[in-house]
Amino acid sequence: MDDPKTLVSTEWLAAHLSDPDLRVLDASWHMPTTGRDARAEYEAAHIPGARFFDIDDVSDHRSALPHMAPPVEKFMSRMRAIGVGDGHQVVVYDSTGLFSAARVWWLFRLMGKTDVAVLDGGFPKWQAEGRAVEDLPPVLRERHMTAQRQPHLVKDVSQVAAAIKLRDWQILDARSPARFRGDEPDPREGLRAGHMPGAINLHYAELLNADGTLKRGDALRAAFEGAGVDLQRQVITTCGSGVTAAILSLGLEILGHRDHALYDGSWSEWGLFPDLKVEQG
Repeated sequence: MDDPKTLVSTEWLAAHLSDPDLRVLDASWHMPTTGRDARAEYEAAHIPGARFFDIDDVSDHRSALPHMAPPVEKFMSRMRAIGVGDGHQVVVYDSTGLFSAARVWWLFRLMGKTDVAVLDGGFPKWQAEGRAVEDLPPVLRERHMTAQRQPHLVKDVSQVAAAIKLRDWQILDARSPARFRGDEPDPREGLRAGHMPGAINLHYAELLNADGTLKRGDALRAAFEGAGVDLQRQVITTCGSGVTAAILSLGLEILGHRDHALYDGSWSEWGLFPDLKVEQG
């Protein structure tokens, strides 16, 4: 079940942790409302040798939207600085279980890097199994990194608006049902409540088992089909700010569904502009 291009188990990582070309990234990120400091938690305890991947820093600071995908040059520069480069197998985890790590998996793929996997169950599963942790900073040696953006993996607001009008893509929203329906306000101020016209709601948590691992096989397929997703049609994933949408993208990839893209601006962009239509209920 381990696939170094999508998802690997804690057992797989433990067996490969000393591989010279393995790089482990702690990509923990939390909503500001949680009051948690992902970097401080990393510095207190992380998987041995792990580097910290700052989602908000490795982003396009020219945009007012949160953690938009960075220019290729910035991505390469930041990765070189933490010792990640060509020829490395990357494993990404987070401190929630499976939350923000998928975003970094998607970002690497957007940059043309496919030797990257998410750690199934993340740091909570690693710790629950009594595996080694440390609080030491990693030894960093720069390594050359080349990247080439894969534009088919990302959509902007105009492309999403066209897809809604033409109905040639399914819009799959990973937010909670209450936020999708518009029953509760968005945690980011100034955004309207509701969802994009014709969108399908599949809360990312529906893809997870009780222990925070990703469902597999028939159970994973049933989660998509139960929400009304046609796995024979192309899909645009979206969420609040492009983080949990990547969990849906990861699930689609594992099911062998290759025709999917992520709306990077997500609701942080769509919910901001009054000329973009919104549905509720």
